[in-house]
Amino acid sequence: MACAQTGSGKTAAFLLPILAHLMREGITASRFKELQEPECIIVAPTRELINQIYLEARKFSFGTCVRAVVTYGGTQFGHSIRQIVQGCNILCATPGRLMDIISKEKIGLRQVKYLVLDEADRMLDMGFGPEMKKLISCPGMPSKEQRQTLMFSATFPEEIQRLAGEFLKSNYLFVAVGQVGGACRDVQQTILQVGQYSKREKLVEILRNIGDERTMVFVETKKKADFIATFLCQEKISTTSIHGDREQREREQALGDFRCGKCPVLVATSVAARGLDIENVQHVINFDLPSTIDEYVHRIGRTGRCGNTGRAISFFDSESDNHLAQPLVKVLSDAQQDVPAWLEEIAFSTYVPGFSGSSRGNVFASVDTRKNFQGKSSLNTAGFSSSQAPNPVDDESWD
Repeated sequence: MACAQTGSGKTAAFLLPILAHLMREGITASRFKELQEPECIIVAPTRELINQIYLEARKFSFGTCVRAVVTYGGTQFGHSIRQIVQGCNILCATPGRLMDIISKEKIGLRQVKYLVLDEADRMLDMGFGPEMKKLISCPGMPSKEQRQTLMFSATFPEEIQRLAGEFLKSNYLFVAVGQVGGACRDVQQTILQVGQYSKREKLVEILRNIGDERTMVFVETKKKADFIATFLCQEKISTTSIHGDREQREREQALGDFRCGKCPVLVATSVAARGLDIENVQHVINFDLPSTIDEYVHRIGRTGRCGNTGRAISFFDSESDNHLAQPLVKVLSDAQQDVPAWLEEIAFSTYVPGFSGSSRGNVFASVDTRKNFQGKSSLNTAGFSSSQAPNPVDDESWD
């Protein structure tokens, strides 16, 4: 179980060691078979993220006999099958499509050495948790003692840490780089007190000041994503949107237009909050704050990646967002950001059991349930070393 800040290189931290181990142990080039038995299965919650992981796996394995394949919802099932039967060592998949392909007996699990859950806290929540339990119970899947199970995320709530024990070896390692659940310090965070009916005007003002710099605007619902995107276009601000109800080709087109700068503003739901690595995203705006602080951490992590700096602006509506005041104060403080006096006042005027003014730390108790092996800079292959570890809602909950 590995936890590191957004943009710190977690994808490389599991892909590179897996490829190194496969090559070191010797791997036979895969060939056409109706039933493929991959050595590695990587699962992620959204289509865009799993495709991004696949592209990295293909890049890292270039020039080797290792073949990576991707499959996810919204694409032709037959095309996915044709890609898989041609050979598959590393299968990258979203949960729903993975279970469909297993049920069609196109994928066998007997040879699985590595099972990776990216954005693991999302993969184990109520949306995907039952499917993941079904996966590890599938006929042929090696037991947790016989496979390497890897979980990566920037956030690991306490209840998810407890659930993870069902998937990991009894003496698993918890590798923490930085603070568990902490925001990236390269992101300058600003919280603005904006009422519900003033948000659109404030958004336009900020975007006009930003100019053509690439900006992601997060909202809570699919309907609002389309509404805000249309509104901004009417204001002559080139905008596109992405959410779970859009056709897959529309989602890919929207991301493509955003990446190339044709539409410098992308309005998104939480379908784009996790893992996406888009170059030169300088700003994130939380038009609506999410329901949980973990989602906030993931959203603002779309900027300030790989040592670059970014800026996140969030609209705080005191009518609906008071539940986030205390965790926001903690996240801001931990990331050495300025905490507005009005936000502190809201946060500490709310009654918290066991809280006293003389000991604010009690409110923000650590959620780590195991010993942390603190990293100094970034994750590395030590998490896979036998000497150190001998046994070591968006929009789419079914994809």
